[in-house]
Amino acid sequence: MDAIATLRGKYLEQIGAAPDADALENVRLAALGKKGEISLKMRELGQMSAEERQTAGPALNALKTEVDAALKARKSALEDAALDARLKSEWLDVTLPGRPRPMGTIHPISQVMDELTAIFADMGFAVAEGPQIESDWYNFDALNIAPEHPSRQEMDTFYMHRAAGDDRPPHVLRTHTSPVQIRAMQNQGAPIRVIAPGRVYRMDMDQTHTPMFHQVEGLAIDRDISMAQLKWTLEEFCRAFFEVDEVELRFRASHFPFTEPSAEVDIRCSWEGGQLKIGEGKDWLEILGSGMVHPHVLRAGGIDPNEWQGFAFGMGIDRIAMLKYGIPDLRAFFESDLRWLRHYGFASLDQPSLAAGLSR
Repeated sequence: MDAIATLRGKYLEQIGAAPDADALENVRLAALGKKGEISLKMRELGQMSAEERQTAGPALNALKTEVDAALKARKSALEDAALDARLKSEWLDVTLPGRPRPMGTIHPISQVMDELTAIFADMGFAVAEGPQIESDWYNFDALNIAPEHPSRQEMDTFYMHRAAGDDRPPHVLRTHTSPVQIRAMQNQGAPIRVIAPGRVYRMDMDQTHTPMFHQVEGLAIDRDISMAQLKWTLEEFCRAFFEVDEVELRFRASHFPFTEPSAEVDIRCSWEGGQLKIGEGKDWLEILGSGMVHPHVLRAGGIDPNEWQGFAFGMGIDRIAMLKYGIPDLRAFFESDLRWLRHYGFASLDQPSLAAGLSR
């Protein structure tokens, strides 16, 4: 019993004197570790007589419990002391304003998509969507694009791989959103008024071209639609999108397989001091292609060209975003540079609307 009392005094004194957590852990190992003195004493109980065990067993268990409790108490005291010391050395002025945190912004492409959707919705156009991986028929044949057309060559179009022995025409990454027009005609019939914004893919890469970019195409079909209504629609769009009171468009005869007649559309502008101004000046800038829907395309969409006619148009969303917001390089749209996004991005809560203004 004297040995147990000695151990008790020894370890309680060491625990009380432990200056930090590391020293306290060393005391714990010396006392209660696998090779600690108290642990070894507990193992000796098996070698004692029954009478000795009746006396030594409870005493050793009490010692182990007391030392363990002392260790926990000292650990808690050391932690409290460390916290007190930290609180005295560190402080926070809760009256200071909060630190500003960088806010995420809306990408210019997303912003422009919302803007043009709001404009065309006001004119009665719904939004139509379709797959980005298209069949050869939807992407080319249904749009009256001949097999020998340059756009169907592998140098211009991304073709999907077919398994060996599969002779079907390969699917493609859509080169325009025109296939959405075919699908919309098949699903909805006529009359119809839709726009089809989305990603498209072509093999090109420079300051004004990227392998992936964005287009919006419009389609309106009814019994008495003409080029005059196409012109009015595009003028109203340009006036609202560029946020100017007056615009002047110039239609130049062109050729697209899916429209007849077809026209490239230019807008009057000026480049004073290197800054683009829409609606004034002596210069012209090409912004989109348009025309009356070809009868073959109407038939592919399941619509009788003898009863219905319509117009279609298409423009690059990235391109008109560059023109409106003064962005010089198309490739920057896809580089994920946070500095660029903070500079050209839009506040997430500023939703475009014709009533409040498209870009605020």
